[in-house]
Order: sequence, then C-alpha cells, then structure tokens
Amino acid sequence: MRNNNSATAVAAPVISRTSAGLWWGALGVLAFSFTMPLTRVAVGGMSPLFIGAGRAVIAAILAAAALAVTGQRRPVGRQWLRLAVVAAGVVAGFGMLTSFALAHTSAGHAAVVIALLPAATAATTVIRTRERPPAAFWTAAGAGAVAAIAFAALGNGGLGSFGWPDLLLFAAVAAAAVGYTEGGLLSRELGSWQTISWALVLGSPAMTAATAFSLTDGLPDATPVEWAAFGYLSAVSMFLGFFAWYRGLAIGPMAQVSQTQLVQPVLTIAWAALLLHESVTVTTALGGLAVMACAALAVRTRLRPSPVRDRSRA
Repeated sequence: MRNNNSATAVAAPVISRTSAGLWWGALGVLAFSFTMPLTRVAVGGMSPLFIGAGRAVIAAILAAAALAVTGQRRPVGRQWLRLAVVAAGVVAGFGMLTSFALAHTSAGHAAVVIALLPAATAATTVIRTRERPPAAFWTAAGAGAVAAIAFAALGNGGLGSFGWPDLLLFAAVAAAAVGYTEGGLLSRELGSWQTISWALVLGSPAMTAATAFSLTDGLPDATPVEWAAFGYLSAVSMFLGFFAWYRGLAIGPMAQVSQTQLVQPVLTIAWAALLLHESVTVTTALGGLAVMACAALAVRTRLRPSPVRDRSRA
C-alpha cells in the first residue's frame, strides 16, 4: 500500500505540470490571436516600420520598469547571446515582418501562413533540445498544420493569392519559431517574463533607432481606434502575452505546448470577422473544429520529457 501511495504521489505532479504548461500556453495563444487583426487595423493610419519598431520600444519601456522595480538579477555570459536570438526572432523579426506583410494583405490571409508556426516551433524544439516526440505526435501536428492552412484558406478565399507578402510571413514564422524555442529554454533559467523583458531591453537601441527613422515626417495621423490597436500590440502582443507563452513553454514539454497555437488561426479568423467584418462560412466553422481536434490530439500525445529541468521562476 505504501508503494502504491508513493507512486501516486510522484505521478500526480507530472500530470499537473503538463496540464499547467498547456493552460499557460493557451492563455498566450489567446493574447497573440488578436495580433494579426489589430496590426491590420493599425496599418490603416501608421507605417509598418513605426508599428513593428514602435511597439517594441513601448514594450521595452514597460519591461525596463518591471525589471527595475522588482530588482531582477542580470543575465550572465552566454545568456546575453541567447537573449539576442530571442530579440532578433520575436522582438524585431516577427513584429517587423508581419507589420510590412499586413500592409498589403488581410489578417485572414496572414493566418494561412502563420498556421505553420506550431509545426515550425516543434521542429526547432527537436533540433535545439533533446525532446523526441513520437511518430503519433508528428502525425497529429502535421495534420493540424494542414488543417489550419486549409481552414484559413477557406476563410480567406483560397490559396491562389500567395505573393511577396507571404514570403515576409514565412520569414516571420521562421523567426518566431527560433525565438519561441530559445525563449522557452531561457525561461527555465531566468523566468518567463524576465526573459522577454531582457530581450526587449537588449533590442531597444535598434528598435528606438528604427522608430526615430519612421518619425522623420512626424507622428502618424491615426485615429483613436488605430492608436488603441497599436497600444494592444505594444503592451500585450509584444510584452504581456509572452508572460503566459514562455511560462507554458518553460513548463513544457515544449513541442507539445507549442501545438496549442494550432487554434490561433481559428481565433484570428473569428476576431477578423468581428473587428474587420471578414465573412465566416459554415465550411470555415467546420474547418475550425477540425483544427481544434488536431490540436487536442497533438497535446494529448505522450512525449518523452526533456532532460533539462524546469527552473522557471515566473
């Protein structure tokens, strides 16, 4: 009896931690799901350069204040190099590339390409860590990526309108996948919100210079709604959303948690319909259910855990 109780006591926290990682990841996905529609709103009155760089500057100010008030210890040694990877991937790369792309395409169309991000993140996780998902995981993740692309395409009139903005979106997917993986690993050492905060601070000189360049003709002549969208992109998409996302990746398993992002195209299309009045058909709704089913299969697949211990302090 004692042995059974002991085994139960050991097993329970593992289940709890995995569930916690998925819930934190889902919360981050919810925050990020507004990014494409609101970027599309913001580009109506602001330049893509101002949106992509300016939101990082605002987020860096918030991050610096949070680090100073809480007295966080500074990163050391190679942690700075790894933070530079995070800054290049999610602070500069993803924000800038998607802003320029969304100046020339719809939020729904962007979801077609961004739907590849969960699979890309899982792939970079396998390359960067010792996590080795089984074949069942890759089957579910691959099916989810295909279903997500089909869903977003159906909701946006098909795949035939791919063009140069999609090249920017493909590059954004690659940048985010690398930044997500490295940031998730660093969150085990520095903490989730501390990781994105230090990355924002590290990238702030370059982002400030880019913002200043975008303002050579003066402040954008934007409406209050466009400024509100920019405010969300700065405070939530670029800062607060990473609190939950990196926390979920740090708890892990990272490849598994990354698949929660399969539902992001579903949410993005929904918000685009509400905010931008893009149409949603019955076929699109059924496609959304298929995407969520694939996501559920992927996150329920039993993964072999990474040997790297979770040291997140978030």
